[in-house]
Amino acid sequence: MLIVMKADATEREIDDVLSVINELGFRAHAMPGANRTAIGITGNPGSIDPTRFENLPGVAEAIRVTKPYKLITLDLRPEKTVVRVGDAAIGGEELAIIAGPCAIESRAQAFAIAETVRRSGVRFFRGGAYKPRTSPYAFQGLGEEGLKILADVREAYGLKIVTEALDEAGVDMVERYGDMIQLGARNMQNFSLLKRAGRSHLPVLLKRGLSATLDEWLLAAEYVMAEGNYNVVLCERGIRTFAQHTRNTLDLAAIPAVRRISHLPVIVDPSHGTGKNYMVTPLARAGVAVGADGLIVEVHDQPERALSDGAQALTLDQYEALVNEVRAIYEVIAPAHVG
Repeated sequence: MLIVMKADATEREIDDVLSVINELGFRAHAMPGANRTAIGITGNPGSIDPTRFENLPGVAEAIRVTKPYKLITLDLRPEKTVVRVGDAAIGGEELAIIAGPCAIESRAQAFAIAETVRRSGVRFFRGGAYKPRTSPYAFQGLGEEGLKILADVREAYGLKIVTEALDEAGVDMVERYGDMIQLGARNMQNFSLLKRAGRSHLPVLLKRGLSATLDEWLLAAEYVMAEGNYNVVLCERGIRTFAQHTRNTLDLAAIPAVRRISHLPVIVDPSHGTGKNYMVTPLARAGVAVGADGLIVEVHDQPERALSDGAQALTLDQYEALVNEVRAIYEVIAPAHVG
């Protein structure tokens, strides 16, 4: 159920509605908006009688929700959510770019790349300390040592750290060293991990699963939000199809499709979406053109020596060119995008 408060509802009236929901044994999710506050209700085993709420002071209407998701929808929050990571943001007026290597390999490597990322004016640095690899013999990451290097990058360059957690213990580690929890494609439906991320104080970057439908992806976000963490960013990173000319098929149609349903910001990963260095920049340009709030791209100072995903990593020069190009595109479409 969705409770829509009147535009002039007081904080006391909103708190009273929240108290009633909690007394009924349900969970309340208040979403303040520009013009009014909406309150989503979860935890109810069946339908709720709307008359329980309609006559409460400050309530405009109580609406039964028939869709499979309740919290990610525009019905609950018509305004787009801006996810804030310290003094940086995703979904705001500035194009968000998250850049860095697939995996942290050494302190020297991380700092060489971070120097270029910071010089480009980008606010977010990505890097994997724990790597889920198809082969058990492939490089699995440096673990906590990699997280310590990422924390040092933040200290030296002021960049916000985005890094992946593979399990619940991994979330504990990211909370200790990072600024944003990345949940990768292989973990999109790891429901215990989604719930743990939902109890975190850090924002979550949720990648679309390898073959996930739009509904499955959005419901994964719903899992996180149902636990109380409303700072979720969706990431389209390509899905597995019959195509052989790319690693995955980057589904750019998912961006406007999400926009029609959800208030959550959505970004594009052209690196995993293509798997090929020469395709990353064209698909990054296209992602911005269709309305993405940002990009996450892989950059390496020596891609030919990368221990993970070197074929899709941009060189430092290519990365700087990409940043200039996508920002130029964003400037053209920004008024419509932000509005």
